[in-house]
Amino acid sequence: MTDRGKKKYLKNHRGFTLIELLVVIVILGLLAGIVMPKYLAREKKGRQAAAKTQIELLGQALDQFRLDTGRYPNTSEGLTALMTNPGGENWDGPYLKKAVPNDPWGKPYIYQSPGSHGDYDISSNGADGSPGGDGENKDIVSWE
Repeated sequence: MTDRGKKKYLKNHRGFTLIELLVVIVILGLLAGIVMPKYLAREKKGRQAAAKTQIELLGQALDQFRLDTGRYPNTSEGLTALMTNPGGENWDGPYLKKAVPNDPWGKPYIYQSPGSHGDYDISSNGADGSPGGDGENKDIVSWE
């Protein structure tokens, strides 16, 4: 390629201007501003759904425990009675494949037996870790 051909090639193939780069960055920022809130809302709903599912699975394991032993674990035995024999007869566990999970926010589930709403109550205090709340902070409970 001659010198004249190189100059013509370089003249026709310039890089992006600063304005073009700024326009692209602004567009990407706008898209992120629209998409991120929707993604975060889905993540919050996903955690609540996971807590509901885990509570249902713990309830099934507790029902199997009761079928074998004739009773639910008391509050002091807690959910660990699903994994280790609390000393009762006919215990045929463990009733969970893995250790008793924490709620999706990393806190232990609250177990009470006898419960205020039935034979047992299992609950999670949601994202804020305290009773009550709305939205992501709403309590997830076994009796609803």
